[in-house]
Amino acid sequence: MKIVNSFAKPIINFFFLWFILFTIQRLIFFVSHYNEIPLSIGFFSRGLVFIYSIRLDLATIAFLAAPYIILKSIYNSCEKKWLQWTLKIIVYFEIVLVSAIHSGEVMAYFEWGHKLTSRVFMHLSSPDEVARTAEVSTILFFFLLLAIELLSAFFVLKKLNLFTNLPQAHIKNRLILTLRSSSAIILSLSICVLLARGGTQQIPINIDSAYFSDHQIMNDISVNSAYFFGNSFVLYNKSDVADHLPKISDKDAKATINLLYSYERNHSNNFVATPKPNIILIVLEGWSANAMGCFNSSVSATPNFDNLTRSGVLFTNVYATNTTSEIGNTSIFAGYPSLPETPISLYPEKHRNLPTINERLKKQGYSTNYLFSGDLKYGNIKGFLMEHGFDKLKDENDFPNGLARGKLNYYDKDLYALLLNDINTTKAPFLHCVFTGSTHSPYDYPLAKTQVFKGEESKYLNSMVYADNCLAEFMQNCKGQKWFKNTIFVIVSDHGHASPGINSPYETAFFKIPFLIVGEPIAKEYRGTKIETLGSQADLAATLLHQLGLPNEDFVFSKDLMSPNVKDFAFYSTIRGYGFVTPKGSLRYNFDARKIAKNNIKVKTDFTEAKNQSEACFYSFFKHFQELDNH
Repeated sequence: MKIVNSFAKPIINFFFLWFILFTIQRLIFFVSHYNEIPLSIGFFSRGLVFIYSIRLDLATIAFLAAPYIILKSIYNSCEKKWLQWTLKIIVYFEIVLVSAIHSGEVMAYFEWGHKLTSRVFMHLSSPDEVARTAEVSTILFFFLLLAIELLSAFFVLKKLNLFTNLPQAHIKNRLILTLRSSSAIILSLSICVLLARGGTQQIPINIDSAYFSDHQIMNDISVNSAYFFGNSFVLYNKSDVADHLPKISDKDAKATINLLYSYERNHSNNFVATPKPNIILIVLEGWSANAMGCFNSSVSATPNFDNLTRSGVLFTNVYATNTTSEIGNTSIFAGYPSLPETPISLYPEKHRNLPTINERLKKQGYSTNYLFSGDLKYGNIKGFLMEHGFDKLKDENDFPNGLARGKLNYYDKDLYALLLNDINTTKAPFLHCVFTGSTHSPYDYPLAKTQVFKGEESKYLNSMVYADNCLAEFMQNCKGQKWFKNTIFVIVSDHGHASPGINSPYETAFFKIPFLIVGEPIAKEYRGTKIETLGSQADLAATLLHQLGLPNEDFVFSKDLMSPNVKDFAFYSTIRGYGFVTPKGSLRYNFDARKIAKNNIKVKTDFTEAKNQSEACFYSFFKHFQELDNH
């Protein structure tokens, strides 16, 4: 009995240690994000977090316990001091690692609105970007949380006596010691395997075992942070997107896709009246349609943009394909949809087989230029643009010396000034693309202390006010230039952003973005027109190319939103899933829950049709992505 106790008690204490730590972590999350949890969620519902999280917590502890069990068993047999030190180092390392993951998740949730995923590895590959993006207060809060979690862990560790006075069973027979140690390892690890897979059922436990609420934030708190992060690490190295393909035949998927992308490409709805106009394509960092008066009468951080729409063509139902800049840029220039957790910019062997807007224009004699106020290596944006033949690429390294700047970018005002200078030294016809940055966190733009907005998302909204003023100043400065009368301005956002009342990156409204084409070449009868056709930023390519009188057939997943019979729909990717928007409503599928997690399409036949179309899109996009490097 003493032999059993000498081994079992520390293992039980090990499990208690982690249960207590995971509980503390959830309490920290509750406190840190208290304002983001809807008041409609009562005390009982919040308490369910601690019930539904148990299975996944046990699975996580099982993984953490494996090295401890092996070393503890060996130590009980030979009692070598170096083994005891190794044992301590492993446990300390696990505590620091798990605490750092959770503290990082609490901080990331403020900006991302979701748990720490493989996206963090992209940021960590550019540590200088992380250092410049993070505010001092953010860094201090992270280390404060980390300190609280570590101090709590070591306090509990000491109380449980996991290392001090380790029980030793004095057995002199070496054979018995070996058998005891081996048996203990086999038995304990077998139990761990059982816990890690969630039981004896055929399908192992998954993230969805902790899901219980219609509110995503409650599910996010319930899901163990270390387990989710570990799962993301596996996805980062080997995506499991293929495992979530719907059960649909190639024939049926192709038939549905053909219907969705079958429309009249040779139509006469042309609003660009000037042949071969110059083009200035402005990619706005994270502008949300929900914060703009031309889309939302209740709030507007962009009065100047709103005014521009009166003289241009505004597309009022356009959605981003994902939530990150590298995907937004590839969707805009290549007219390509997004897949969950699969930025095509990171796959040069694939994306180099896609056509892009600038390549098409280059064949027509246009010079092609791209300017960014930050570091273009993020998400391999620079690699994507270089491989697709932009004549000139400029980023933060090409700005004049002595300019003030934020942590992540040069300010929009100086970005537009450099752009204007570059345009004036470029021979027409030209394509000049610019990617702004002042609306990216940490929102350290000039006059940041000016508070037009207060309360929810005020920092972001005030940064939009600044960026909107910079855009207006740039447009005004362009009016005096000799090339202005023959230039169209294409303005679109790279992705959406949290805005008042819409803070979850899972909500369809989160993805709604501006898309405007304005300029002197716009036919007068079209100025002030609002196009309500549903589409995504991937549809910009086909739409723009037709207005320029250029073919767009090889942009196979890009719709011309001006075609009279183009289909109304938009497909977007979320964290661990995808969404689909139709005129009848929208739905969102979640990989981990393996079901439609959100649906507001009321009529059953409409829902069935949208579900089938969304599955055909996801299936077809993935198959096309797989085969791209074979082209």
